[in-house]
Amino acid sequence: MSQTPLLTIGTRGSPLALAQTHAVAAALRAAVPELGPDDAIAVEVIKTSGDKILDRPLAEAGGKGLFTKEIDEAMLDRRIDIAVHSMKDVPTWLPEGIDLPCMMRREDPRDAFLSNVAKSLDDLPPGAVVGTASLRRGAFVLARRPDLKIVSFRGNVQSRLAKLDDGVVDATLLALAGLRRLDMADRAAGILSVEEMLPAVAQGAIGITCRSDDARAQGWLARINHVATTIAVACERAFLRVLDGSCRTPIGGLATLDGEGGLSFIGRLARTDGSAIFEARRSGSAADAEALGLDAGNEVKAAASGT
Repeated sequence: MSQTPLLTIGTRGSPLALAQTHAVAAALRAAVPELGPDDAIAVEVIKTSGDKILDRPLAEAGGKGLFTKEIDEAMLDRRIDIAVHSMKDVPTWLPEGIDLPCMMRREDPRDAFLSNVAKSLDDLPPGAVVGTASLRRGAFVLARRPDLKIVSFRGNVQSRLAKLDDGVVDATLLALAGLRRLDMADRAAGILSVEEMLPAVAQGAIGITCRSDDARAQGWLARINHVATTIAVACERAFLRVLDGSCRTPIGGLATLDGEGGLSFIGRLARTDGSAIFEARRSGSAADAEALGLDAGNEVKAAASGT
């Protein structure tokens, strides 16, 4: 006879979301003896508004909160205990009653370049069509190659690759972390450097939320939290918060730790058409991660508002 699960994990239903959720479940089983049995953890797939709306850019539909709203509601209704998210999809402000106490070790945060006609962004012929759902990617591509055409390109990784293979676009960009988690990194024609394409804030990081009053879940998640990732993402999300970052604004940011207590950060905001990019860089103590991100955000905000 099956028993009631000790822990129910909420997730989106895409292959990538499920791969990330199963990785979190495996980590919890290894770290928490009570969760070792097969029936101790259940997974609940929740279809979000972001999954349903595929006919227009997220910026027009309401922003990145569309990927978390229904999952947050399920958590507050106690239908799930924790939720697994791609951190780049998580709004900078969490709903009351929900905490973000845990992040897994970050994967490579860079973007991958995918094309069947070129090996790199610079190799694309003039006028080539690049498909992306990201204002950040579109703006940074146009800043480098204003001759290219950007078209909206939504869907999960598999559907975007199918469109690429069907010749709908000449190239697209995807998070390298997602391709690796799906064992599809071999599809990348190349990897874009941070200088070419600054990643989205928190790209490559998996975050796990739970209810603020759920001490049991908080304790379990503390056992798998990766501190260095948490520090870096805190810096990046502070930068984003100053700029009121959402899917309506082309913003990139990346913090890196040196392993000796130091942190370096680079953040950029672009005009949608790529005609201007505003950048700030900071270096300091990892203990001041959030303050460094806030300071960089204020510098970029001031520069952008002054033009």
